Amino acid sequence: MTQTPIRLFLLDDHEVVRRGLKDLLEQEPDIEVVGESGLAKEAAARIPVVKPHVAVLDARLPDGSGIEVCRDVRSADPSIAVIILTSYDDDDALFAAIMAGAAGYVLKQVRGTDLVDAVRRVAGGQSLLDPAVTQRVLTRIREGQPADDPLAALTKQERRILTLIGEGLTNRQIAGEMFLAEKTIKNYVTQLLSKLGLERRTQAAVLVTRQASRNQSDR
Repeated sequence: MTQTPIRLFLLDDHEVVRRGLKDLLEQEPDIEVVGESGLAKEAAARIPVVKPHVAVLDARLPDGSGIEVCRDVRSADPSIAVIILTSYDDDDALFAAIMAGAAGYVLKQVRGTDLVDAVRRVAGGQSLLDPAVTQRVLTRIREGQPADDPLAALTKQERRILTLIGEGLTNRQIAGEMFLAEKTIKNYVTQLLSKLGLERRTQAAVLVTRQASRNQSDR
C-alpha cells in the first residue's frame, strides 16, 4: 500500500534559500512541496487553499512574520502543522510562535537530515518543543506582562534598536552601530512596530521619549 506523501508549503523571502529547502525536501520520497512563497500575505492566503500537512515558515519577512502567518493559518485550518524557521535564538519569538500554535521552532543552522526529521514528526502530530521550554511559556502566561510597560513585549535587541530610533538614527546607521545588515535592521523595526501597535518609526521615537520622561519622573 503506497503511503500518502507529506504535503508541504515553504515560506522564505530569500529565493536561493527557498530553492535549497525545496530541493532538500523533495529528495525524500515521502515529502511533496505543494506550494511556496516569499511574502507573508501571499502565504497566508495560499496555504489554506493548497491544504498542506506541514508549513515551514520563515520567522522574519519583508511584509510581516511567519508567526503572524502561523496564527492566521492555524485559525483557518488547525490541522495544518507549522514549523517556524529562524536565524535568531530568541525567547520572545519562541513564546510568540508557541502562542500562535506552531508545532516547532527550528534555527536555520539545522542540519538537512534534522529538518527532514522535524517535518515528519510534526506531520505525525508530534511537537518539537522541549517540555522545559513549554513550561517557561506556561509560567509566562500565568505571570503575564507588566501592564504599565509598553516595551515589555520587546526583546533586548529590539529595545536597543528602539532606543537608537529615538536618537534619530536611520536603519543604515543603526546597522553600522550594531554590526548587522541593513535589511536585518529593517526586519527588526517592522517586528517591533508590530509588537507596539505602531505604524511609523516617528511614533516609535515619540514613545521612547515619553517612556524616558516617565522613568525619569519615577526616580
